[in-house]
Amino acid sequence: MELRHLRYFVGVCDAGSLLKAANRLHIAQPALGQQISALEEEVGTKLFERSSRGMAPTEAGKVLLEHARAILIDTDRACAAARNVGTVPRGEVALGLPTTVALVATLPILVACRTRLPEVKLKLVEGYSGHLREWLLSGRLDLTLMFGESPEESIQKTLLLDDRLVFVSTAQGKKLPKTLPITALSEEPLVLPSKEHGLRRGIDEACEPRGVELNVIAEIDSLGSAKLAAEAGIGSTILPHAAVATEVMAGRLQTAIIDSPGFLRRVVCATNTGRTASTGAIAVKRLIWEVLKDMVDSGAWPATWAGGDTRP
Repeated sequence: MELRHLRYFVGVCDAGSLLKAANRLHIAQPALGQQISALEEEVGTKLFERSSRGMAPTEAGKVLLEHARAILIDTDRACAAARNVGTVPRGEVALGLPTTVALVATLPILVACRTRLPEVKLKLVEGYSGHLREWLLSGRLDLTLMFGESPEESIQKTLLLDDRLVFVSTAQGKKLPKTLPITALSEEPLVLPSKEHGLRRGIDEACEPRGVELNVIAEIDSLGSAKLAAEAGIGSTILPHAAVATEVMAGRLQTAIIDSPGFLRRVVCATNTGRTASTGAIAVKRLIWEVLKDMVDSGAWPATWAGGDTRP
């Protein structure tokens, strides 16, 4: 099996038909069809369902597609790494950001990268923590910010900061105390993410040992919509302090610290130990450490720095 066979295979999967793929890949349609048939023969199974509407990968094809994408990405990165030895960091770097982190950190990281690493093309991918972990392991991401420093197979974690979750409610309601006991959460109507969301799991895990049962009146997985619901007084919510800093400054929301250590989330920068990092990815990782430390030191990110004073 040659790399070009995998590129043809991925091209057909993406295009959905031989004709479209042939045009995109600049190869004659009959020749492309022969290459796909030869690949199916070599793999020993049917890779496409063919119909008048085009071609769609079979279950076996979907499995091969996932591996083929990873192989092609690794190959491109290996070539780029070889070309860039001894040169300034360059090339594409895919960085994953959880939604609540992306709201605070996307712009500072992007601005710093454009200024300090002009030859690096940063690809920012926002998603749930679980998805980001899967994409890191599959090779779709070069590195990602995520929560929790517990050891995980194939993942190296660099500690960055402790982000505090706070109780959030409309500024038009009764004035909140500076600190709220965790038991008081059961008395409040709450708008929270669904149980599949990493933020919700952390909240539930913090409440369970104390026997606190939350009154969740609605589940909203959209950060923006959850903030709007809280602002309108529909229900309060629990979010990282940095995620609502703008609304608090504008007098639309107010917050209270929840008196429990379980409402601290440790933010780390994670990389895949099974893949060799490019010079660009290494440079971006160092840049993230510097940018986030500056944000914490300046108060732009109301969190506690936990990454020490030595840059990775």
